[in-house]
Amino acid sequence: PRRSRPVEKNSSVQKAPEVEPFAQAYDLSSVPKNSKGGVLVTEEEVAAAFRFFDQDGTGHITTSNLRKRLGVFFKDMPSKDFRFLMNNKTELTLAELRELLIDNEVCNFDPVLEAFRCYDPHGTGFVDVETLRAMFEALGFGEVTDDDLAILIETGDVDGDGRISLQDFRNMVSFGAPDDPIFRDFEGPGDEDERDDAEGHGDTEN
Repeated sequence: PRRSRPVEKNSSVQKAPEVEPFAQAYDLSSVPKNSKGGVLVTEEEVAAAFRFFDQDGTGHITTSNLRKRLGVFFKDMPSKDFRFLMNNKTELTLAELRELLIDNEVCNFDPVLEAFRCYDPHGTGFVDVETLRAMFEALGFGEVTDDDLAILIETGDVDGDGRISLQDFRNMVSFGAPDDPIFRDFEGPGDEDERDDAEGHGDTEN
């Protein structure tokens, strides 16, 4: 009689390979510290942050400014967090923002990872390209084409694998610097013309 092959236990059930989830752990060793032990924020970074929020050039940051800008990155940020960031004030000047940030005592916080999480909403360990597109458009850079996205990815892809990982992000970003490469190499609509105009005026004055 023909012998039947032994049946392996659960042979008909194929399990999906286990994939280790992306460990989004703080790397506090990579976070520069100020004299108080908090996150180091430089004068240049304070000025860059102020310019980012003071869209109208009024010399003040308002809660409305904060909501408009941070809402691009944090869709469901509660009002109490905005009040905290504003130090329970309705407006902040550059000097007041500097006072809040320069000597902060924020410990156990990794600002680069927190920034990266905005671009990686699904926790894959890589910047999501459609999220990147949506954020740049929401920040006023106009329509972001596939070619624009390719430039952004190439700019941030330090290790050359075609994606922006957390380590790429760490290597690329000096957190909050006014000329972060991912922004410096991508100009919003009208930026080039405005710069040319400014340079033209400068030449006239000289």
